[in-house]
This record gives sequence, C-alpha cells and structure tokens, in this order.
Amino acid sequence: MKYGALKLFDVANGSGVRTSLFVSGCLHHCKGCFQPETWNFDYGEEYTSETEEKIIDSLRPDYVAGFSLLGGEPFEPANQRTLVKLLKRIREELPKKNIWVYSGFTWEEIRGDSRANCEVSEEMLSYIDVLIDGRFVESKKNAMLAFRGSENQRIIDVQKSLNAGNVIEIPLDRFPVKHD
Repeated sequence: MKYGALKLFDVANGSGVRTSLFVSGCLHHCKGCFQPETWNFDYGEEYTSETEEKIIDSLRPDYVAGFSLLGGEPFEPANQRTLVKLLKRIREELPKKNIWVYSGFTWEEIRGDSRANCEVSEEMLSYIDVLIDGRFVESKKNAMLAFRGSENQRIIDVQKSLNAGNVIEIPLDRFPVKHD
C-alpha cells in the first residue's frame, strides 16, 4: 500500500489534534475531488513498518485526540488488508485514542454486497469510532459543513451503529457549522 500524505498535527480532519494518514488508491473518481492524485494506487510513498511506528509514536502524547484515515479510499480492499492491522494496533496500544475514517463508500456498501466488502471489513469497522461516509458530490458541496465536503455525507457513530444494526448518525449539534 502507498500513501500520499502523513500529517502529524492535523486539526481539520476530525475533532481535536490528530494524526492523519491519506492512503493512495481510489476508484470512485468523484468530480471535484480535492485530492485526485490519490486516485492512483501507486501515488506517494510506500507504507512500511517505519511509517507505522511514526504513526504510533505521534499518537502517544496526551494532547493528541486520535487518528484519522482518509484517501484515496481507505475501504478499497487492497488498502483495508493493510489498514486493519494498523487500526487494531492503535486500538490495543492506545485505547483512549479515537479513530475516524473518511470513505466514499456508504455504510451500506461497506457492510453489503459491494466491492468495498471484503474479508476484513467487519474487523476494520470494529476498531473505528466515527465514519464519514459517502462520495463527494460536487453539486452538494458545502464549505460550511464540519468534517464533510458535501451534504450527502454522514457522520456515523460506528460502534452504536454496529450494536443497533442500523446507522446511528452523530447529531450535527456536536459539530457546529463553521463560521467565517
């Protein structure tokens, strides 16, 4: 797996200070995507054990709230098979850190009969706290939304949703609209 960027002090892609990994590879090709270079699975640097150690070490300070995973597309099966190991390690070694994942796939696609669903999808979901789901839709773009690019995207409480058997969205008042 390759990645396009690793941000060790990110405040834009989830609540609080975070470490964010932008993986490479995405077949959605959303019109207006803010990172089309990450569509290519060969873009960026190779994800290695050194990369993983850098991520884990960056998450250790108390002021870091958690880890965000973006793309490209984290739920491309080729990416999931590597990422599930990282998420498991974060959950085991740093259980107080929250994990956010941004995906162009919907919850229903990840859990249903689609190319996103592979042998590690359920395990990967078991480690995630928040999922921002849905493709970026340029006609629904709204720069005032917190943590989302377009109005069709949902902020899902993954653990509550898994327990309930249906999507439980995090109330938008927890993420107020940004003001200039």
